Amino acid sequence: FEVYYQPLFRANAKEHECMGAEALIRWKSAELGEMQPDEFIPLAEYLGLIVPIGEHVLREACKRCKYWNDFGHPEYRINVNLSVVELMQQNIKTTVGEILKETGLDPGHLTLELTESVAAGDTDKLKSALDGLKELGISLSLDDFGTGYSSLARLRGLPVDELKIDKVFIDKVGKDDFSDTFVDTVSSLAKSIRLQVVAEGVEEDIQKDALSQMKVDLLQGFFYEKPLPVKEFEAKYVDLPPDE
Repeated sequence: FEVYYQPLFRANAKEHECMGAEALIRWKSAELGEMQPDEFIPLAEYLGLIVPIGEHVLREACKRCKYWNDFGHPEYRINVNLSVVELMQQNIKTTVGEILKETGLDPGHLTLELTESVAAGDTDKLKSALDGLKELGISLSLDDFGTGYSSLARLRGLPVDELKIDKVFIDKVGKDDFSDTFVDTVSSLAKSIRLQVVAEGVEEDIQKDALSQMKVDLLQGFFYEKPLPVKEFEAKYVDLPPDE
């Protein structure tokens, strides 16, 4: 397994200003080649391997972000995906806390991303798990917003700090009235309840231009940068030579 990093950029900045990255796992199989997460994560969950895999990604991501912070980018943050299986582990708070202590990363620089379907689950159990994570000082993000069953009203009862609007809506921003209205409305309402908004899957200039007119905080997608191996990311965004 190898951790890749896709940069997150500040919206409405004059230049592409990197603010950190999302950690994304890749599996390089000797027989199958490079495998994307949607090809092996469901199997890992079924086999009960997602917890150790998740811990590995979290540890590596926190370690790198701490390095970036110390190297001259104190503003950089790291986003790491957390599956429902991991979230429901009784020791999830302890695990995350120990990794933060081990790596020395400021908890305020870590955001754990949860799929939107999480918000439709057992609310009491879910909220208890999320409250425990929030006690560590980290941030929580709801990924793929708009494709599941949650609503902004329901989110008010959850300790979530950020919404990531799903790529299916970003694909048609600037080209389709429904997508424009959806993204604009969601981002405005999210800001009204003090949530940061991220648009993921930005691939075209027309999308960037349309999003710049909306209340979106961060942008992510191939228009800016694809996910990169750690050395390539650092050479480009942490001012390190490729062989450092």
